[in-house]
Amino acid sequence: MIGDVLITSLLCENIKKAFPTSTVDYLINTNTLPVLENNPYIDHKIIFDEKENKGLLKLIQFSKKVNQNKYDIVIDAYSKIQSWVDVYINNAPQKISYKKVGRTFLYTDNVEKHTEPHSYLGLAIEHRLALLSPIGIKKPLATEPKLYLKEEEISAAKELFKHHNVDSSRKTVMISLLGSDMSKTYPLKKMAEMVDFVGSNYNVNILFNYFPKQAAQAQQVYNQLSEKAKKNLYFDLLGSDLRSFIAIANECDLILGNDGGAINMAKAVGKKSFIIFSPWIDKKVWATFEDGILHTSVHLKDYFPEKFDGLNNKQIKKQVDEYYSMFDFELFKDKLFTFLNQHL
Repeated sequence: MIGDVLITSLLCENIKKAFPTSTVDYLINTNTLPVLENNPYIDHKIIFDEKENKGLLKLIQFSKKVNQNKYDIVIDAYSKIQSWVDVYINNAPQKISYKKVGRTFLYTDNVEKHTEPHSYLGLAIEHRLALLSPIGIKKPLATEPKLYLKEEEISAAKELFKHHNVDSSRKTVMISLLGSDMSKTYPLKKMAEMVDFVGSNYNVNILFNYFPKQAAQAQQVYNQLSEKAKKNLYFDLLGSDLRSFIAIANECDLILGNDGGAINMAKAVGKKSFIIFSPWIDKKVWATFEDGILHTSVHLKDYFPEKFDGLNNKQIKKQVDEYYSMFDFELFKDKLFTFLNQHL
């Protein structure tokens, strides 16, 4: 996923800074390639196309081809079946990943994951940076993933704002309207309440982040807004692809809404964030840079911890609609009010 690839790119930056003459390759899925464009710390991107490499035989063939690069070190930050095959076939003398029962034999270094964050970085970042320890990088220099835009991409986004007559005298708020699936999407009726609160109480520009195929869901939210909020919303201001979304996010001041790739990318271009986590997502992992000021978040568990006792994420996900029904906007309205007043 986009957030995983973006955060894991920190490994590349830290390796390059610690060992400037090293060659760093990054193996990623096809759909996440735009996240790494123009990244100066990656020498080669090795693209894994799931459709082309479906099935064990094709996965083995792909892994053998990768092995021809003769790596000295392989870091497996994914640690799933696909990467296990690749690691097993690879002849690198040093192989690093997380410690998991039954597969430690694949690696020369098995790094333990901790369960509580040690800093405001969040577990997602702390765990990945820990993978650098076996190669001697105990104190990583880079801890915040970044996206790299070209000047022409920045200019194109500015022109798009002008084309839609966005009021440049006001701050711009992006709404992460939809998660990667409905189990990670704050119910649209409740989302409309939040958007209406922003659009009715603050003199700001509002943008929706959605794909064209999600236009009907975005329209549902729009239809529930007050006329005042609708006037502040630029419904049709969209990017044509992932890179143009990043450039649009770069022109915004804040991002609010569902946890996911949009939030992670906006953070990576320096935007402040207010995140609504899905009930089944572990906030301790993905609440990155949470300081309560520039970045803050809410989770149903913050308000009803007893509802989560003895349940794991898979069990919660099966009942996600029931949990979302309890997650009313009124619960965190004051927290959002404080955040917006600090930055708007």
